[in-house]
Amino acid sequence: MVVAGIGMALGVLAAVLVSRPLAAFLVDGLSTHDPVAYAATTLTLTVVALAAGWIPAWRAARVDPMAV
Repeated sequence: MVVAGIGMALGVLAAVLVSRPLAAFLVDGLSTHDPVAYAATTLTLTVVALAAGWIPAWRAARVDPMAV
């Protein structure tokens, strides 16, 4: 989760920095600095990162060490 957190922080920073040049491609009425979009994206990526680590760990914990 540390690596995912660092990646998300760098991604949000990069999105904020690149949003001004890309504003010309947006439809009228959309904001380049939408905190709800940034929060929703970060939350979604956090849930995916947690599932990516938790599901294999849960499956590995259910296996008998002597059988492996």
